[in-house]
Amino acid sequence: MKRYIYTAVILCLTVATSCKKGFLDQVPDDRLTLDQTFTTRATAEKFLNNVYSSVPDEFGQRNPAGESNAGMWTGGSDEAEFLWSFVQSNSMNLGNWDSNSGFVSGYWNNFYKSIRSASFFMANIDKVNQDITPAIITQYKAEARALRAIYYFYLVRLYGPVVILGENVIEPDAPADSFRLPRNTFDECISYITTELQAAAADLPVVPVNDNNYGRITKGIAMAFRAQALLLNASPLYNGNSDLSSLQNKDGKQLLSSTFDASKWKKASDAYKEYLAQFGSTYSLYKESNADPALAAYLSCRNVFLVQWNSEVIFARPGSSIGPRQYEMTPYHSGFNSDSRASGALGATQVQVDAFFMANGKSIDDASSGYVTSGYTDYKPVGAPEARSTYNQWVNREPRFYVNITYDNSIWLNVNNGLITTRLYNTGNSGKKTGGGDYCPTGYVVRKAMGLGKWDENNRPVILYRLANVYLDYAEALNESTPGDPDILRYLNLIRERAGIPQYGSAGLSAPGDQAAMRLAIRKERRVELCFENVRFFDTRRWKIAEQTDNGPITGLNIGADLPDFLQVVPFETRVFNKRHYLFPIPSKDVNSDNLLVQNPGW
Repeated sequence: MKRYIYTAVILCLTVATSCKKGFLDQVPDDRLTLDQTFTTRATAEKFLNNVYSSVPDEFGQRNPAGESNAGMWTGGSDEAEFLWSFVQSNSMNLGNWDSNSGFVSGYWNNFYKSIRSASFFMANIDKVNQDITPAIITQYKAEARALRAIYYFYLVRLYGPVVILGENVIEPDAPADSFRLPRNTFDECISYITTELQAAAADLPVVPVNDNNYGRITKGIAMAFRAQALLLNASPLYNGNSDLSSLQNKDGKQLLSSTFDASKWKKASDAYKEYLAQFGSTYSLYKESNADPALAAYLSCRNVFLVQWNSEVIFARPGSSIGPRQYEMTPYHSGFNSDSRASGALGATQVQVDAFFMANGKSIDDASSGYVTSGYTDYKPVGAPEARSTYNQWVNREPRFYVNITYDNSIWLNVNNGLITTRLYNTGNSGKKTGGGDYCPTGYVVRKAMGLGKWDENNRPVILYRLANVYLDYAEALNESTPGDPDILRYLNLIRERAGIPQYGSAGLSAPGDQAAMRLAIRKERRVELCFENVRFFDTRRWKIAEQTDNGPITGLNIGADLPDFLQVVPFETRVFNKRHYLFPIPSKDVNSDNLLVQNPGW
């Protein structure tokens, strides 16, 4: 049998701040036959690297799925909008997608292919008899086992209940229609994922064994996905959702329970509590010191994405589309050096801009927040080199606002060629009329994870999960399972403390008074801390609120006008989201070829 196995080419990582290199950087771009693959350690590692290649490249969102499983979750949420019509999240936002859409089958096929590859690797790695030890074989099996479970997690959060192949060894490049199986229940899927991750974790290192192994699956990564799976299972979309009661296999087997189970929240909160107890000395919130507390907070929240493999990073992909993402986040800047001139085509929505707190830690709709809706102030925001005339709605906001948002008349991050002031109104240096095909569609350019130098770089990993996620996940699960537990406020306040805003329960800012108020506070904090990190898309779905957040008019500034009319808040799009959109459809080709596979409701 001579079947060619192609290994993925991952962009090399050039580390500016550290000598650490990612494991995926070691992937070669040659090919080998299957009967050669499990002969030596080197060839077996090439196969395992191929399994790793399905870890999503979440910055490459213009063309979702594809070989790198790029996401579509930033522009596909109520946080942001991509300018260009070819970006497929724009079609999703308008409801122009179905079971025949390329990205629908792309994710399904990619993850299942890698699941099969992982099983195939686990079944064959013992054949290797050159340059390998039993300990390495055990570790590599555990990595493949964890990756397989992680890919199932990615599947279930998109499609709901899926087909669990178990230990069935199917050749990696076998066509999807060569096997016919029904879908497992959602509970069965979560049980499989969490059990497999627990088993894999037992044989994984706590941290990468050396600097060339960053990006490899560790014990902390496996257990983090275990907790996330339990959180997903406890969430309203899957826990007592009668809207999905019609989802049954053809033999009548119910795939989702319509009965709420409070114990699922307890299992999730326990998993996060155990995680923090086990890995409390492994990970820590990234913090920088400065005599100015606000600047320390700004630098901490900004540089957690710029300092590679720092103490907060749990899971990251070494090879990423950071260059294209930074092209989307760098405004057009007509007349300036090409290092600081790009498109600014990824815009933040007005509702996301409004979500950021004031410097006093209060929401802008709080009458005591000090939020001013009109006029200008000569203002030097935290992190900026000097003051600029600033619209009062953007004055005295919390440090994370200035980390995440480029607004009109703000100073650009790259100061290597002098100070550049970004003007986003119609005829400004980055406005609609000036940019032509490259301008910001909302009047606010996304800034998160933007580097400080030229935009055209491809040497930085993309963070997929960090300790701040764990803290907020735990606070949410604990508030649902054990309202009033002091850990809820503790971990919520740890995030706020690092962000440089007053903590709940401090002078002038009372703690949320009951479970509902705490739930709202946690959701607000998630929205700010984790914005533009591909979290919001899944949060609004698992909370079952996307019919409100992702449906109807979405607003930004009046980009077709100059000042002062530019500052008017206007709809730029009317989005479509109804009940069927909570789950991706199963690809029509697979439903048609597998007579045991049922489609999701509404599709």
